[in-house]
Amino acid sequence: MTGFLLAALTVLISYLIGAIPFGYLIARWRGVDIFQAGSGNVGATNVGRVLGWRLGILVFVLDFAKGALPTGAASIAGGQWLPVLAGLSAVVGHLFPIFLRFHGGKGVATGAGVVAVLLPGPALAALITWVVIVGLTRFVSLASLAAGACLCLCHLLLTPNPFSSDNWVLSCFALLAVGLVVARHHANIKRLLHGNENRFPESQLMSQIPKIIHVLAVGLWFGSSVFFLITALVIFNHFESLGASAHRPSWIPVPSDFDKEMGTRLAGVAVAPLFDWYFPLQIICGFLAIMTGLTFSQAEPGRRVHRRRNLILLFATAAAVIGWLVADYVGELRLERYSANETVAKSAKAAFAAWHGVSLLLNMVAIGLVTVAMALVGHLPPTLVKKEPGQVEAPRSQGDYE
Repeated sequence: MTGFLLAALTVLISYLIGAIPFGYLIARWRGVDIFQAGSGNVGATNVGRVLGWRLGILVFVLDFAKGALPTGAASIAGGQWLPVLAGLSAVVGHLFPIFLRFHGGKGVATGAGVVAVLLPGPALAALITWVVIVGLTRFVSLASLAAGACLCLCHLLLTPNPFSSDNWVLSCFALLAVGLVVARHHANIKRLLHGNENRFPESQLMSQIPKIIHVLAVGLWFGSSVFFLITALVIFNHFESLGASAHRPSWIPVPSDFDKEMGTRLAGVAVAPLFDWYFPLQIICGFLAIMTGLTFSQAEPGRRVHRRRNLILLFATAAAVIGWLVADYVGELRLERYSANETVAKSAKAAFAAWHGVSLLLNMVAIGLVTVAMALVGHLPPTLVKKEPGQVEAPRSQGDYE
């Protein structure tokens, strides 16, 4: 009975918090009936479109808090169901607020607050997806739909046995959250399909987002590749030197026959987990860099540097994808070369030497191409606003054009 009362109070309080219409109240404070302005929605996007991005951000933060605070408080109370009930109640409160006769927003900001507490890792991936899609297309609705899909996909892929007894509640919540986002965006989906969906207006900030994403993606790709290379070299050199040396620290519990070969094995075990992050990070950075690079080609179709950049990034990403497949095979050979079966071990050692060389070569090719892409960051277009016919363009060097 006590558990039932606690759940009922959680649902009621969370709903009432979620039902606070911050967008409507802030618009009223500025003398605007938000139902009669813009798209008529009380969410942060419409408030930002009508009253400016500063107030739009304020509404987003407040709506985000409506979802995060009740969910966080329920998480402290414990249990698997209570935080989910609190989060869903807050989202329902935003979608159907009693204070506005059940005419609410689309629930994206409030839902983001909920998933930031319940699913922080997938929520971060969804946030990055949202920013990228908005920066590339200026469609907030498309970005919200893509972020919801990314959230659900990341949770299902990154969670072992997502529908086991320990995980099925959060997995069902992720699916339900995406379903609510899609349901509330049905009108936007129709407009997207018909090509008449509202965009964020072109502005200096919007034109800079693709360039910011591009620089961060290429920089992270280059930095992580160099860091991984240095880390792997240091680890292998240290463990091999430890195995070859007769003087070892007394606090390291190694057998008396520990040698350079054993040091190499131990280094391989230490480095192997990095591959689970290294290659996916490269591929994600490559995808973001290519997508943003295409916008540069659209903004300045006459410049060869943009086509060269896109080709370089495409080859670098392909090298990362192939390198990931080769690295997995090399990992299998690494185990087989120490097999008790001498025939298997001998064959694996020969194959390992060849394929490990291929893996290193692909990695160096990717690093070299990304280094060139880093150098080309200095040739980004000054603006991504499409030029009107007859518009005068700032002069550039003769070699930039065909």
